[in-house]
Parts: sequence; structure tokens; C-alpha cells
Amino acid sequence: MSVFETVNAVLSSAVSIVNEYIWYLAFIMLGCMGVYFTLKTKGVQLGMLKESCRLSFTGMTKSDILGGKNAVSSFQAFCVSMGARVGVGNISGVGMALIMGGPGAIFWMWLFALIGAATSFVECTIGQIYKERGNDGLFHGGPAYYIKNALGKGKFAIFVAILIIITYPICFTQVQANTITDAFVTAFTVDPWIMAIIVTVISAIVIFGGITRVARVSSWVVPIMALIYMIIAIVIIAMNFTRIPEMFSLIFSCAFGLQQFGGAALGTAIIWGVKRGAFSNEAGIGSVPNVVSAAKVKHPARQGLMQSLGVLIDTLVVCSATAFMVLLVGDYTKYVAAAGGPDMISGVTLVQNMLTQDSILGAAAPYIIALFILVFAFSSMISYYSMGEANAKFITKSKKAVWAFRFIVIIMIFLACIAKFDLVWAMADIFMAIMCLVNLGVLIFIGKHAFEALVDYKKQRASGVKEPVFDPSVLSSQKGITCWPDKDE
Repeated sequence: MSVFETVNAVLSSAVSIVNEYIWYLAFIMLGCMGVYFTLKTKGVQLGMLKESCRLSFTGMTKSDILGGKNAVSSFQAFCVSMGARVGVGNISGVGMALIMGGPGAIFWMWLFALIGAATSFVECTIGQIYKERGNDGLFHGGPAYYIKNALGKGKFAIFVAILIIITYPICFTQVQANTITDAFVTAFTVDPWIMAIIVTVISAIVIFGGITRVARVSSWVVPIMALIYMIIAIVIIAMNFTRIPEMFSLIFSCAFGLQQFGGAALGTAIIWGVKRGAFSNEAGIGSVPNVVSAAKVKHPARQGLMQSLGVLIDTLVVCSATAFMVLLVGDYTKYVAAAGGPDMISGVTLVQNMLTQDSILGAAAPYIIALFILVFAFSSMISYYSMGEANAKFITKSKKAVWAFRFIVIIMIFLACIAKFDLVWAMADIFMAIMCLVNLGVLIFIGKHAFEALVDYKKQRASGVKEPVFDPSVLSSQKGITCWPDKDE
């Protein structure tokens, strides 16, 4: 064993232990806060589902899609946030949930997405309320901004901004880059070093274009990639429709440990369902508010409603599509056993190889999935980068520092392409758990302002106002609010 492999093995072991224990805390926080926000908003994620769909998919004008010279439109922000959500977590992450947690993990993924949609509403609405307009003329926001403005904790806000930079543009981007490499190595037997160079070069081209280019690229890429993937999934599911009742029976029996006859199996299913669900839909972990705060909207609740829908689409639709395809085409546990056990196979490799069996993709499955991974991962990577840039600008106004940040991200992308997949995912999970604990801890104190904004939005809609306009006077405190009322309105 080489020195590099030895270091990797030691790091993987240590990181795995930390990962396991910190996620017990994150699980409790995500569950409790999700239920609390659902109750306080009176089930906004389902009660206002029709309104969320109206805001997300209807009435879009040219300006809604393209935005202005110094603005990111509401639709662009929605697409960029979906670009962050719809990534390798929807394919590789679901595969890992099945490998490590069994079919029951899918049920827990669904459950936490349902309550997590309310959490997403709260964090994204709060992000909009406390956003700032930067020197570049764009809006910026997210956990660091609402900690500074709402709580007045400047030093803590800087710490959180640094944590966000480590978590998303570095750790999460590494997962995306690593999965691209893994998928292409499996499909095309290409050398990882060649993939590292290709991925790094393409990333650099997009990253150095800035957040406006990120928004414009995502507004076209996200709908197209999701639609094509879903069409393929629907066809495969339809071809195996006779096995659907058996599949649901397996999911529900495993979800409560009935299939495995043990509490340990139940705990494993829950934790892996929550982990991979959180990585995919990102509800409550403070990532999406960084993106949606850039949107120019008339009311903060507008983005909150759109993002609650985004959580449901990501998990209940896209993640479910991947899980259904894998479970319907054959017994995936035989392939895992043949590979040497759960620790010897990645999620994307499982999906690629399973879909070569009894599906319309056949032998082409590894190649097609690799291409989807490429598109899904890149949309997420550019979204994570935009989060990092916003927080780098929060810490310092120095253009040199922002350029240095860009180079660091590019270097980390290159290194991730040649690293072990289990270490990369474990590091991302640890920082995701930390962000979850920090972000939800903050929302305990300021989440009430999202509830107040929702009440105001509902009142205006009930009175016949099609597009409610926000006035911060409806909140119990106007401390730290700088962008409302909108002077451009």
C-alpha cells in the first residue's frame, strides 16, 4: 500500500466515525425543526402548493426569465437553486442510500422532504428579508447575511461565511466532480487524470464568468436536463409497471425494519434516507438561501414558496425516479454483493450497472447515465460556486481575494476528481451536518419573521392582489432590513 493510499485509509476511518455521530444530532434537528416549521406555517408546503406552482411555472415574462443587467430574476433564482438541488445526489446519492440503508431509506427520504419543504420556505424567506445590495448592483444574502443583519452578530456571521465556503463550493463541489469522474471511468474506462483536466477546464470557464452567467446557463440547462431524465425514468417504470406494487411493499416494509427484523436496520434506513435526502434537496442546511436571495422579487414569501416546491420536486419526483428505476429492474443487492460489499461500490456505479438490466437503455446505460451525471453535476457546481462567491464578498470586498477564492475552488475540483469517493462524500456529510446545526439554530430565533411575512402574503392574496408587495412594517422587528421596501417599485 502506497503512502497516499495509507493516508486515505486513515482519513476515511476517522472521518467515518465523526460523520456517524454528528448526524445523530443533525437528524434530530432536521426532524424537530421541520415539524415545528410545518405547524407554524400551517403546512405551507401543501396548503399553498397551487400558489407555489403558479409562481414557479406560470406567468413568466421575458424579463422574468432573463432578468435585468443588474438583477437576477425570480425564475433564474429558482432554476439556479434547482441546479444546486438536482445534482448527483439524485442519482449517485439515491444509489448510496439504497446500498447503505436499503429500500426503506427511500421512505424516510420522502418523509423528511415533506417536512423539510416547510424549513426551506422559512430559510429562503428569511434570506430574502435580510438580503443586501452589493457594490456590483446585485442582491446578496444567505445565513451569514441574516446572522449579521437580524442578530447583529458580525463575527459569528464571518465564521458562518467561511463555513459556507468550505461546505458548498469546496466539499459539495468535490462530490460533484468526483462523481463525474467515477461515472466516466465506469462507462468509458477513461483515465481519472484525463477527466480531472477536462472537468477542471470546463469549470474554470464557467466560474470565471460570474454569478450572472451562472444564472443564465442554469435557466436553460436545468429544465432540459430534468425533463429528459424524467422521460427516460417514466418509460422504464412503465415497462415494469407490474412490479410496482411489489416495489412499494418492499420500501414500506424495510422503512420500519419489518423486512430486516431489527432496530439497527431501521436506524440505518432512517439515517441514510435523511442524509442523502438532505444532500439532494438541501432543505435546512443553509445553501439555497445564498442563491435565492439574489432574486429581485416583490415579496420575500414568493421565493420561499417557490423553494418549498423545489424540495418536493427534487425528492418526491427526481430522487424517486432513480430509486424506482433501480428497484424495478432487478435485485440490486446481488450486484452489491458481487462488487465485494457496500463499501466497495459507489452509488453512481450501482445505478449505471443496474440499468443495463431489463431496461430500454441496455448496454448503453453506463454511457447515458454518465452524460446525465455530467450535466447534473455541472449545474450544481456552478450553483455552489455562486454561493461561495457571495460569501467571499461578504467577508471582503477585495477583488484579489475573490479571484484567489476562484483559483482555490478550481484546484479543489481537480483534486476531487482523483480522490476516493467514500472520503469525499464523508467530508461533505460532516460539513453538511455542521451547517444544518448552525443554520437551524439561528432560524429558531428569527424564523418568526418568515411566519409574519407569510401571513402578510396570504392576506394580500385573499384581498385580490395578484402579486403581493412587501412592506417590512408587517414584521415585529425591522432591525437589519436594508432592501425593503424596494425603491425600484
